[in-house]
Amino acid sequence: MTIPRDRTWVAHAIQIIEADFNRSSDTHLLQVPLPGAPGIALYLKDESTHPSGSLKHRLARSLFLYGLCNGWIGPETTIIEASSGSTAVSEAYFARMLGLRFIAVMPRSTSAEKIAQIAFYGGESHFVDSPAEMYTESARLAEELGGHYMDQFTYAERATDWRGNNNIAESIFSQMAHEEHSVPAWVVVGAGTGGTSATLGRYIRYRRLPTKLCLADPEASVFHRHLADRSICTIACTPSVIEGIGRPRCEPSFIPDLIDTAYAVPDAASLAAARVLSRRIGRSCGGSTGTNLWAAAQIVSDMVRAGEQGSVVTLLCDSGERYRSTHLDDVWLQQRGIDIRAAETAMERLFETGVLEV
Repeated sequence: MTIPRDRTWVAHAIQIIEADFNRSSDTHLLQVPLPGAPGIALYLKDESTHPSGSLKHRLARSLFLYGLCNGWIGPETTIIEASSGSTAVSEAYFARMLGLRFIAVMPRSTSAEKIAQIAFYGGESHFVDSPAEMYTESARLAEELGGHYMDQFTYAERATDWRGNNNIAESIFSQMAHEEHSVPAWVVVGAGTGGTSATLGRYIRYRRLPTKLCLADPEASVFHRHLADRSICTIACTPSVIEGIGRPRCEPSFIPDLIDTAYAVPDAASLAAARVLSRRIGRSCGGSTGTNLWAAAQIVSDMVRAGEQGSVVTLLCDSGERYRSTHLDDVWLQQRGIDIRAAETAMERLFETGVLEV
């Protein structure tokens, strides 16, 4: 019996993605010195070293495999995604690998560096005025072009096998195995789709680990509000300037029952923390990494005050090089009334004293 042509193409496409995965080593787990908190070890899972430069590389790979195996993606399919940047960059990377047209639907405020990277991989950018418009416009384009709307916000938690298959949770806990505090007391993670937090939370439960999961969320996001009051599912406010995490609505992939605690982080604190961390580790970090660090710093502070020891793990999501024209530009910050000086001082003191004075 002859296999249909599209099935043959799908099999070849999966082989191409698996070969790319096999060529890529796992990302590094970096220990960040905490002079002011002896007995507490802070680690960063550096996702910026993926071929497409961010944590979203894992998600994009999973979404493509999910779409291929579900029969949604064929040799002529146009791929469309709603994304504020990093997911679009990573999906453009895989689309080019498979010879597929890719269109990213994104807010006009997306950094120029991310737009340029999407174009570098052959992707196209389609702009909307508000993040809330991305969903309907992506669905409309998919209908108009006969394409496939990847819809990371719905399928992120379904596309990843949280039991294993080199997901980020399995990788973190494997790399921690020989550390002094090998089972983290806390893992701190942001949420955009909610896929990463769902993967980590499920894996922790599946492996019967005592590790707790903390959500680092921008102040202008619905997720931490939803955790406090499940009736709150949307908000209407000025969006955060932190790209990739925080949403105005609770996305289908966000699983709140997996989160043990959450911290709402002001944008100024996120950007200050990213700058301090970049200086401390000699590696440029994006704003969402700063959000993670600010929340992790509050966890560390609580542990210091309680006399606890242990390890805290969080994520370096992408490089600050993607934000040269925005987050790292002092004029850009001034134009938006964002003053990071107090938060920067507080974060520097955290490293010296072990306590974040907010």
